[in-house]
Amino acid sequence: MNLYKTKTENILKVDNSYHVIPGNWDQLINRQNLYGYLKSQLNTAPAIAEGKAKNLLEEGVLPPIGSQEVWAAGVTYLRSMEARMEEAKDSGGADLYDRVYHAERPELFFKAFPHKVSGHKGAVSIRKDSVWNVPEPELTLFINSYGTIEGYTVGNDMSSRSIEGENALYLPQAKVYDRSAALGPCLYIPASPLDPGTLIEMDILREGKLMFRDSVAISRIKRPLTELVSYLYRESTFKDGSFLMTGTCLVPPSDFTLLPEDEILITIEPIGTLRNTVAYNPSV
Repeated sequence: MNLYKTKTENILKVDNSYHVIPGNWDQLINRQNLYGYLKSQLNTAPAIAEGKAKNLLEEGVLPPIGSQEVWAAGVTYLRSMEARMEEAKDSGGADLYDRVYHAERPELFFKAFPHKVSGHKGAVSIRKDSVWNVPEPELTLFINSYGTIEGYTVGNDMSSRSIEGENALYLPQAKVYDRSAALGPCLYIPASPLDPGTLIEMDILREGKLMFRDSVAISRIKRPLTELVSYLYRESTFKDGSFLMTGTCLVPPSDFTLLPEDEILITIEPIGTLRNTVAYNPSV
């Protein structure tokens, strides 16, 4: 099941049918057995014509987030550890990333408040004070307030590698700023957890030309997703649930940096494709 938040309706796509699911977004998704609840609503939820539904999803889709915080896990894939060590080698901090990759406790950090999150076809920002900016495509979990994984979405964890590489303590500046996170295009709610063979794929386009393409299976992650969730919820409560980006294994080469108007396409089937355009923040 794919649940979309739009400007006017909550739309549930099941196979080739579309239904309007009424209710406040936070209350709708923050429940135990979200899949079972949505399935039970299909008999009474108003059907919506395919053409109308596609128009709404084409023009009015919003990021699938309400009041939730977005958190992120770092250095959960070997390739991410290697990239972090590469960017930090001149500052003497490379050993930190090797140690956290092999440590018992994962790296977790706050990423974004909901009003700073971009959605499908929205803009993501690169910092003007950074010379090395990249996207990080990540499987993102929706976790209810009880600490149970109820759904998945596609995440784009924008990162300023030159800032983080200068000093590991600059991580919040490298990672947390306006439009540094994107989620979408929907919340995928399956009957069972995602298959470990599920691929994360990313394309980066510049003036229509393919600049980078790669893919990785989520089975390459070092830690079980439930382990990441358990650490996030150890001493924190989330009234409306939370979103957790689970780390990346797709890292563009060190001679690549994003430029304004670049396009980033991140695909995780059966969730869908999250498309974002790169820009500077017009508000600063």
